[in-house]
Amino acid sequence: MLIGIDPILNADILFALRAMGHGDEIVIADGSFPAHTVAKRLIRMEAADLSRMLKAVLSVMPIDESEPDPVVGMEVIDEPDTLVTAHTVIQDVLDALPGASPTLSRIERFAFYDRAKEAFAVIATGETLFYGNVIIRKGTVNLGGN
Repeated sequence: MLIGIDPILNADILFALRAMGHGDEIVIADGSFPAHTVAKRLIRMEAADLSRMLKAVLSVMPIDESEPDPVVGMEVIDEPDTLVTAHTVIQDVLDALPGASPTLSRIERFAFYDRAKEAFAVIATGETLFYGNVIIRKGTVNLGGN
């Protein structure tokens, strides 16, 4: 165990988050997501749900808001304007972040899969909510330098 770090962030997840560079993306996927098919690096964490994993990841990883759409979810098939529970869960976690929170944007399912294929890693959770998938782009941390 480490002090101040959510224990759901195991060594593999912490390694991936630390190894990611500015602009790299990570996917938090639900239990139905084709994680093995799309992942360059797959980390399994079926003991976590979407909310818990998203909160844990965002407790140590900054979001890159220098370009549009730093947090992306999957649209409902054939209903792109429909919001489902998973979308609300994601936005609620974002809204609880300190400072201005980004807004969840959503893209079509196959566009989401294509973007996920380019992600640094996929964390496969045991989330059972439909559309419980999110892609987050990593930002930078200012440690007092110029």
